[in-house]
Amino acid sequence: MPLTNSQYDEIIRAYDARQLKNEHDREERTRYAYIKIPRLREIDDAIATCSVAQAKKLLDGDTMALNTLKEQIASYRSEKKDLLKKAGLSADYLETSYECPDCKDTGFIDGKRCHCFTQAAIDLVYTQSNLKSILLRENFSTFSFDYYSDKDINPATGLSSLATAKDAVAKCHDFIDHFDDTFSNLYFYGDTGIGKTFLSNCVAKELMDHGHSVIYFTAFQLFDILSKGVFAKDEEAIAANENIFTCDLLIIDDLGTELTNSFTTSQLFLCLNERILHRKSTIISTNLGLSQLTDLYSERILSRIMDNYVLIKLFGEDIRMQKRRR
Repeated sequence: MPLTNSQYDEIIRAYDARQLKNEHDREERTRYAYIKIPRLREIDDAIATCSVAQAKKLLDGDTMALNTLKEQIASYRSEKKDLLKKAGLSADYLETSYECPDCKDTGFIDGKRCHCFTQAAIDLVYTQSNLKSILLRENFSTFSFDYYSDKDINPATGLSSLATAKDAVAKCHDFIDHFDDTFSNLYFYGDTGIGKTFLSNCVAKELMDHGHSVIYFTAFQLFDILSKGVFAKDEEAIAANENIFTCDLLIIDDLGTELTNSFTTSQLFLCLNERILHRKSTIISTNLGLSQLTDLYSERILSRIMDNYVLIKLFGEDIRMQKRRR
């Protein structure tokens, strides 16, 4: 992802600060553990002493010194784990903990940017820093079926609002479970306030937690960025457009609420078509039914969605209104 020097430096500073915090936290845990379990300090001192002693033996030609050292350290580590467990602490309590264990909070793996660096760049470039806080509130652990009725029946399917919601959640989990091996897209549609955006966020959190890059836009935000790249020839916007086509998951929320014209129609088709060609998944949420989609945009866009998207129609009573009443 193209970044300006200042943007790159900002991300690197964040990683540096994270590493300092990790080391500080580890030192604090170590101090606490030494006070609570004095034997731990003795073990760590013993490991250091025997390491030096066996190293000298190895230099003097003792070929068994290395094996002896490994056995001694293994014994000490086993004792440490037992002591921590008896004290009610986890076996890895004294280890450094990382936000991203894959790159150990360095941002790089074998000289290449880690997936967490890619997402950090996305968050910075697209000002999505608030997305993670939203996903802490809106995810599968906070999703509730209580707002869907088993008495409200859709005559077209014969399913209740509750059964429809359960089916939608199952399709979302299937989408997540097969994300790496099966190309798929989701199209959530239905009335306002019935959980379309919430489910999109549920999927986004699961995929971000598994290291995938996710970009979230309202339709207005998406077309605003695309227009800057086309009309204003904004270099950052042009670079950003490339990422819109290539990120692992693009979420377009509230499609149809933007000012629709020939430009938005052509750009929407370009965006959807390019991502299909790159086999990059997209989630669309909208109040538009399929016939309205054709009227507002084009048959070509409808065709792409019908052929490449899993259609998920939700219905029921506005959840926001229900929450206000409760």
